[in-house]
Amino acid sequence: MVLYQRGSENDVLTSDDLKNALYEALEKLGPRKRVLALPPDYTRYHSRSGELTAYAWQYYQDKLVDILPALGTHTAMPDHEIEHMFPNVPKSLFRVHDWRNDVVTLGVVPGAFISEITEGRVTYDWPAQVNKLLVEGNHDLILSIGQVVPHEVIGMANYNKNIFVGTGGSEGINKSHFIGAVYGMERIMGRANNPVRKVLNYASENFAKHLPIIYVQTVVGRNSDGNLVTRGIFIGDDEEVFELAADLSIKVNFEMVPEPLKKVVVYLDPTEFKSTWLGNKSIYRTRMAMADGAELIVLAPALKEFGEDKTIDKIIRKYGYCGTPKTLEYVESNEDMKNNLGAAAHLIHGSSEGRFSVTYCPGHLTKEEIESVHFKYADLKEMMSRYNPEKLKDGVNIMPDGEEIFYISNPAVGLWAHKDRFKD
Repeated sequence: MVLYQRGSENDVLTSDDLKNALYEALEKLGPRKRVLALPPDYTRYHSRSGELTAYAWQYYQDKLVDILPALGTHTAMPDHEIEHMFPNVPKSLFRVHDWRNDVVTLGVVPGAFISEITEGRVTYDWPAQVNKLLVEGNHDLILSIGQVVPHEVIGMANYNKNIFVGTGGSEGINKSHFIGAVYGMERIMGRANNPVRKVLNYASENFAKHLPIIYVQTVVGRNSDGNLVTRGIFIGDDEEVFELAADLSIKVNFEMVPEPLKKVVVYLDPTEFKSTWLGNKSIYRTRMAMADGAELIVLAPALKEFGEDKTIDKIIRKYGYCGTPKTLEYVESNEDMKNNLGAAAHLIHGSSEGRFSVTYCPGHLTKEEIESVHFKYADLKEMMSRYNPEKLKDGVNIMPDGEEIFYISNPAVGLWAHKDRFKD
């Protein structure tokens, strides 16, 4: 059931619009006694989810008893991020999701179903895991708040991904990521309907209907001046509300380039991107637009690690971004990879498969570290001087020496492709 919908390619929603939309939807639900909010973490700051969570707290006051950022595998939010993203919301309400320990299994999606939808590529069972607070917290409303945007693991982010991955457990996260990687991320990105989503939808339909979840989903894009604006908000309790948001997102967040791109420069905002685990969105979101033999340059002033999780960081350092065949070979022969399929999936996602080069310009990692995971290295200061983000505009830029580049100021808010690699 859709409780509220508004959005179009040209709509620009103000803070008052978002607040009024949320309040109108919550009024339809009637009074609640114990509310849990599930917003994303700081890596989705631009989603407007922090602002919407603050509005939910203003609406429910002491009836909003828990806020559990849907961290997935990300690290806990420090106080300064909470204060910036969730203005005036009491920090005492915030809980930390521990994806390795604080989870319960609602049910198991059978391997026969997964084999059928992945064309036999994956045959294991998949556990539908969530943070135990969703089950044991005695809430009569769970507000899942987030942004629908093209995504490398699940095609289009949000909806029940916020539940089963954002508050999911180690096995569920690892196996869901691996399903997407083995099936093929270029067959998934930008598509709302794909095998990973079908697994999560199976779990929603069969194991989670007793949970009082309402989805609050935004669509955010750039205007003609290159500034981020909110194009839509969709609130409801089932797949229809996700499909409405996804339909708008693919219009707002997707750019079909006329010719394959030969040189792309991506800037990673230092407040958001501190690891290649997140920073490789520069690779994921551009790969379908890159020409064979092209060069991707990643300006990463805050890059200090590969994985936010220590185990994942260790695996990335050990094996590197070496392409699908080699990664699958490692999975077959190494226990640490078998036990961390999400990391294996990430290594596949982060490789160009040798089709184009990736040059990282890190703020805090050494040349040796970058090259050890099979990326090229360039000096950040030198490259920031040549490709100054303050002087570049999103899209095609002609440099003073005549060089043509395609610039992306934030890879997290879009998807780029050429028609030869995105036919449907």
